[in-house]
Amino acid sequence: MGSPGEAAEITALLRAWGRGDSAALDRLTPLVYEQLRRMARGYMRNERLGHTLQATALVNEAFLRLVDTRKPNWTDRTHFFAVCARVMRRILVDAARSRAAIKRGGQADRAEHSTAINLDQLPNPASEMSAQVCAVDEALNMLAQIDPRRAHVIELRFFGGLTVEETAQVLQTSPQTVMREWRLARAWLARERSQSSK
Repeated sequence: MGSPGEAAEITALLRAWGRGDSAALDRLTPLVYEQLRRMARGYMRNERLGHTLQATALVNEAFLRLVDTRKPNWTDRTHFFAVCARVMRRILVDAARSRAAIKRGGQADRAEHSTAINLDQLPNPASEMSAQVCAVDEALNMLAQIDPRRAHVIELRFFGGLTVEETAQVLQTSPQTVMREWRLARAWLARERSQSSK
């Protein structure tokens, strides 16, 4: 996720942006945009052909939502990328639910989704991934009540598309700890989903 010098520069620019410096946002954008694309591509890599366009659309929507934040209070680069993963999660879950409702014949509230990315660029509602997005989101909300750290690991890796090493950097811990938390969280999620399907 960049060199220590780049990380310090991103943190300084985020703080300046939070103080209202629009020039800082202009300088920040190229520094974080490629990392956001990598996060999105990580999530989209199991999707159908054309996933690069899907990742771009996801990043554009997430970045627009972040830029619209009034008086953002970024503590550092780590905080920024964690919020990005959460925003991507929200976009993906909302889109998956909307497409599933349309597929079932329901009428989605178009006004509510007017600022969302093109739904045709997200997982097909019939795909396993689209159903998985909603199922993981629901289980993740429950896990966050019990163990917020493990839920955060899943959010960063599943929705943020971060590698084990990148997740360790964001959480300021070791890759071994992330792997342990990832395994335990996945086991918990699998158990929850099997019990809810009975």
